[in-house]
Amino acid sequence: MIRIAAVGDIHLGEDGRGRLRPAFETLPDCADVFLLAGDLTRHGTVSEAEVVAAEVAGLPVPVVGVLGNHDYHSDQEEEIAAVLGDAGVTVLEGDSTVLDIDGTKVGVAGTKGFCGGYAGRSAGEFGEPLMKEFVRYTRRCATGLRRSLENLAADGSDVRIALTHFSPVPDTLAGEPSEIYPFLGSYLLAEAVDAGGADLAVHGHAHLGVEHGMTDGGVRVRNVAQPVIGRAFAVYDLQVPERTRPGGGPMDLEKPGSRRT
Repeated sequence: MIRIAAVGDIHLGEDGRGRLRPAFETLPDCADVFLLAGDLTRHGTVSEAEVVAAEVAGLPVPVVGVLGNHDYHSDQEEEIAAVLGDAGVTVLEGDSTVLDIDGTKVGVAGTKGFCGGYAGRSAGEFGEPLMKEFVRYTRRCATGLRRSLENLAADGSDVRIALTHFSPVPDTLAGEPSEIYPFLGSYLLAEAVDAGGADLAVHGHAHLGVEHGMTDGGVRVRNVAQPVIGRAFAVYDLQVPERTRPGGGPMDLEKPGSRRT
């Protein structure tokens, strides 16, 4: 059993120092890995990133994250990633990392993702150059996620997790105004999750959404935006499967009664 802790949309500003650290220090008691699903800062400044870094620095569990749209706001995303990296966070964007947890290879593939909408009501790669680039950016994010998941499968990861900020499915957006669904995620991310053989997809961004969803391919999706989970982080118990075929196999991702923290 692998215990996955996750949270997104903590939106820390310079007034948030120490706010989450007491809760994060309990992670070793309940989790094997900690995932950060973007929007870690309020306005995407380095000074805010330093606050986030202080909250997670030195934790005795591996911390893996992606950035969110807020973290890009001030055009300092590379500096923010560097500050978090110095604090021990593995920040992903179109790539992956493999963690050895008591002999189990846990692979995490990550991208911020982007907008575009969902099947039947999505933006198309047609018309003005700006519209085409809008969709192409989302497609590049999704392609990077799929390839990273496929690489994890080829490398023999026992568990594969897709970590994004934007949502791959509309399920977890229930409660958000329908008019903004196209700006909360894209079906292209879900296609990448399914094609890449993920066992679990984790995202944030949808503050008014719900926690539970699923891709068309049957991959469980969890919205861990802090306003949704209502806690410092959520914890999911994942049972490591005996895979019956390369890149596939059944997995009991979340048993009834699994813990949320």
